[in-house]
Amino acid sequence: MTRLDLERRPEPGTEPATSALAVELTAVIVAVTADEPRVLALHGGQLLPAGPLQSRHRTLQSGVRSWVEDQTGHALGYVEQLYTFADRERTRAGTIERLISISYLGLTRERAGADGAEAAWHNWYRYFPWEDWRRGSPRLIASAIVPRLRAWVRQGPEPLKRERRERIEVAFATSGRGWNEEFVLQRYELLWEAGLVPEAESRPSADGTLALGMPMMHDHRRILATGIARLRAKIKYRPVVFELMPASFTLFQLQCAVEALAGQRLHKQNFRRLIEQQGLVEETGKVSTATGGRPAKLFRFRRDVVVERTAAGTKLPLYRSG
Repeated sequence: MTRLDLERRPEPGTEPATSALAVELTAVIVAVTADEPRVLALHGGQLLPAGPLQSRHRTLQSGVRSWVEDQTGHALGYVEQLYTFADRERTRAGTIERLISISYLGLTRERAGADGAEAAWHNWYRYFPWEDWRRGSPRLIASAIVPRLRAWVRQGPEPLKRERRERIEVAFATSGRGWNEEFVLQRYELLWEAGLVPEAESRPSADGTLALGMPMMHDHRRILATGIARLRAKIKYRPVVFELMPASFTLFQLQCAVEALAGQRLHKQNFRRLIEQQGLVEETGKVSTATGGRPAKLFRFRRDVVVERTAAGTKLPLYRSG
C-alpha cells in the first residue's frame, strides 16, 4: 500500500499531526452484450476491480490495468480517468487511514472465459433498476422511491424541506419534469442521504432500507453510478460506443447498444439519419441473417473515425422516440 505521510504545520499552541493516506485504484469496466449494459465485478457482484497503487506501477493507468488483469483475467483496451474519491469519511476498516480512490472507466467487449475465478459480468440495471426507461417509467419509482423520498422530506428540518423537494423533482422527473438520464449519481446520492439503500446503514432512515437494486461493498455503487453518468454523457458527443461494438454490426445492433447504455428508446429514423450525416460508419459489403428475417447490411466504424474518435464534431446525441 502506498502511504503518503503528510506533516501538517501545527497551529500555535497545538501538537504536530500526521495522517496516512492510502491510494487505491478502482475500475468501472463496461461492455454491452445482448442489449444489456454490463459491468465486470468481483465477490458475487459486490466489488469493482480495485487494488492499491504500488511502487511497481509506472503510472496510475498502468496500475489499474495491472489490477484488472490480475483480478479478472481481462486485458483492458480503452481506459480514461473517471474521478477521484477522497471524502474525509473514506477510511479503511479497522484503521484511521484515509482512503483515496482514483477511479477509471474502461470500455471493452465481453469475452467468454476471460474472467478471473471471482469475476463475472452483471447487468448494471441490477444495481440501478430505476435507470432503465426503455419500456417506460419503471414502476419502482412511483410505487416505492418517490413516496419514501417525500416521507424523508416531511421528516426533515424545516430549512431543508424545500431544497430536498426540489432535488427530488429534478432527479426523479416528478411534477412534470423530463427525465435526465445523466443524473445517475444524483439519484443514488438522494437515496443514500434518505437512508433508503443498504450502503447508508449508518445514516438515519426515513422508512427503512429498501430492496432498491443490488448493493455493493464500501462506496463502489457510488463509483459505478459515476461511471454510468460519465458514459451516458459521453456517447452524446464522442463515438466511444465503437469500443463496445464488434468489428461489424447492423445499424439495429448499434441503436440497441446506445439504447442499453442510455436507458432510453431512440427514434429509429432520426438515429439512422444522424449516423449517416455524421459519417460514422461505412458498409462492409456483407449482410447478416442472424435475425432469421430480411438480411441486414453490416457496417463498421470508418477508419478515420476510429483513429480520430476523440475529435470534436463526431456527435452521437440521443433522439428519443415519441
